[in-house]
Amino acid sequence: MQQQLLTMLTLQDSMNTKVHEQWRQQGFAWYRAIWVEAAEMLDHYGWKWWKHQQPDIEQVQLELVDIFHFGLSALLLASEDQQAIVSELEAQLQAPVKADSFAETLELMVANTLATKGFDVPTFAGLMQWVDMSFDDLFKHYVGKNVLNFFRQDHGYKTGEYQKIWNGQEDNEVLMAVLNRIDPEVTDFQQQVYDQLKAAYSQVK
Repeated sequence: MQQQLLTMLTLQDSMNTKVHEQWRQQGFAWYRAIWVEAAEMLDHYGWKWWKHQQPDIEQVQLELVDIFHFGLSALLLASEDQQAIVSELEAQLQAPVKADSFAETLELMVANTLATKGFDVPTFAGLMQWVDMSFDDLFKHYVGKNVLNFFRQDHGYKTGEYQKIWNGQEDNEVLMAVLNRIDPEVTDFQQQVYDQLKAAYSQVK
């Protein structure tokens, strides 16, 4: 787990640097990105009592991965000691905090996020438990989404040229299909994901 956490921290730093070389000095509100993603995630899970809703667990897990990106960024901003971050992350992920429901656990995470303007890892781990998301799932989907984020930047995300809908599918959905086809244990996992995204994007009309 420690090596995988270190890999994710390194990838996050690289992604943030690609967006802005001096990202640590920009004052980006990572905590705000977390609570906005949390609201989107609750919509995917379902909360409306006046209509029938079925949780879209795959999309909920993708939102958790997005939150983890922002959470890692907040942790990297707070400390330059990556090994210390890894040790604390490992301990907190193994001590999940859950409320009586998914929604209440999410609200607890958001409340703690707004109070501290940081990343509340124990409640994040609790949310992972609510949707049966293992650490290996988190790692695989994190690396995949990181590759997609690099792909977006390489194809005009900041300039507005990038197309997020690929022949009727959102790029996140295309990514999930790609991840289901590739063994995350292969040594060139990231490159294979990138290459398959590139092949699919070339067919976008």
